[in-house]
Amino acid sequence: MAAAANAFTGACASQGSSMGGSVIVRPHSAVATRLMMSSSSSLRCAVVGTATAAAETAGGGGRTRLKQLAVPPRLVDQLVEEALVWCSQHGLVVGDKNHPRSGKAPGVGLLHAPFALLPMSFPKVYWEQALELAPLFNELVHRVSLDGEFLQQTLARTKEVDSFTRRLLDIHSKMMELNKKEEIQFGLTRSDYMVDGATDKLLQVELNTISTSSNGLACGVCELHRNLIRHHQRELGLDPASVVENSAIARHAEALAAAWAEYNTQSAVVLVVVQAEERYMYDQYWITVALRDIYPLVYATLLLCHAAYARCIGISSDINNCHGFRSCTFFFLSFYFHVWGDDNSQNNGRNRAEGELRPDGTLMLNGCTVAVVYFRAGYSPDDYPSEVEWRARLMIERSSAIKCPSIAYHLVGAKKIQQELAKENVLERFLDNKSDIEKVRKCFAGLWSLENESIVSAAIESPELFVLKPQREGGGNNIYGDNLRETLIRLRKDGSNEIAAYILMQRIFPPASLSYLVREGTFVRDNAVSEFGIFGAYLRNKDKVIINDQCGYLLRTKAASLNEGGVVAGYAFLNSIFLT
Repeated sequence: MAAAANAFTGACASQGSSMGGSVIVRPHSAVATRLMMSSSSSLRCAVVGTATAAAETAGGGGRTRLKQLAVPPRLVDQLVEEALVWCSQHGLVVGDKNHPRSGKAPGVGLLHAPFALLPMSFPKVYWEQALELAPLFNELVHRVSLDGEFLQQTLARTKEVDSFTRRLLDIHSKMMELNKKEEIQFGLTRSDYMVDGATDKLLQVELNTISTSSNGLACGVCELHRNLIRHHQRELGLDPASVVENSAIARHAEALAAAWAEYNTQSAVVLVVVQAEERYMYDQYWITVALRDIYPLVYATLLLCHAAYARCIGISSDINNCHGFRSCTFFFLSFYFHVWGDDNSQNNGRNRAEGELRPDGTLMLNGCTVAVVYFRAGYSPDDYPSEVEWRARLMIERSSAIKCPSIAYHLVGAKKIQQELAKENVLERFLDNKSDIEKVRKCFAGLWSLENESIVSAAIESPELFVLKPQREGGGNNIYGDNLRETLIRLRKDGSNEIAAYILMQRIFPPASLSYLVREGTFVRDNAVSEFGIFGAYLRNKDKVIINDQCGYLLRTKAASLNEGGVVAGYAFLNSIFLT
């Protein structure tokens, strides 16, 4: 696996190339006109092209057209077979949902991760815009997290009808009552975007502040595509160096190491909170592999607890003078641990990790001091099946351990907060620079509360132009089409406070193009659209900003006929970028 880490974290050149023609479908209605007032563009339609590396410009508008990287029919089967072998050899794998032990034990029930056979072109202007936005959103998340009253007031109505949001806010409120200050603040985020085909604008889909996953898999598919193109460069007419560099895993590992170093306790550990059964555990394991690769003197010891509620990987070292990173221990645990003195917690004989909060705020886990708590779970109500998990989350928040994210950072990612930030004059509350404010506001799609009667009426009239979003993360929760209309009619008829549990968002229609999509060993050729995310890292110790930067990217492609996206949720395919 270490050899694969070299490939996953290696540099990829970011020179430009182009992908083939695309078809953009634009809705036509009065509502569409109101939603897309800023668009003066006409409907564009292009046929599928060949794998040439030439960027074309649309007449009059000066816009770059996407050209599909067409695969010669005689090469398709060969490329798919080579790709599947590469995935198996280089760790681009996930757990097989059909295997009973998959997600419970490493190395059992493996399957290649879903992927697009060739990369997607991406105009350079959007890439540069997203990179420029990354540190701005990192800073915005930080500043919003400091305004406890804003978070509490914005989510006040939501918590009345959403018990999960209420429990998170309760913990946040307790921290405010205790005047709990996080001297060291750490966030690993991802801002997701789509290019709107009607306006040619890069619009934000959502801002994720907890458990930003698929960073390891995103690096892997980049290397897969470079490998395929390198071996078939003559037939495809493409330069493998044109696949954009993706250093997500290396940068995430470096950020975690930097956070650990700021805690300044050499014997301390990093706790990674994961779900009890996780088919995407290998994406998480790439963090430790990358740390071994970046700090080659650090050695790994594998410790497995064969129980649903505890599995650990320990990395420890007594190394001195290793770029300031002298020792670190990682524990991968499910979101469950016993709280000392909690006589009501039951584990039914399952292994458990025992946590203790000392009077000075130190968080102890099985006798080890915890420096950093990195959440790869805790974003869904399913992660809190009992009061034990809620008590554990409260204990973590009360501690001096560095949280990624803290409860305040977590709440900033709520859909309702995103909608509130899009309102007029709200960004000015948190950002000072007018140019930065304009850059952030420029990428906002239409976002509305359900208290806006005119927008609700418009959504009932033309539901295909909207997305109804609840306060949930993890994919598969959004409401579309006829279901959206029926839900809005019901909510309006009931007249209940349940409307506060949702927001309405403008539906973004990205360019669609034909793509070969591979899942479970077979492929389909389908019209597909893509969603692009930029990872961000932010680390601050009091007034000193240590890290504020982009942290790699994630490109996901799905069939254009699907509403939902998300690789982990089972809808999308991993992809990589060609710049045009």
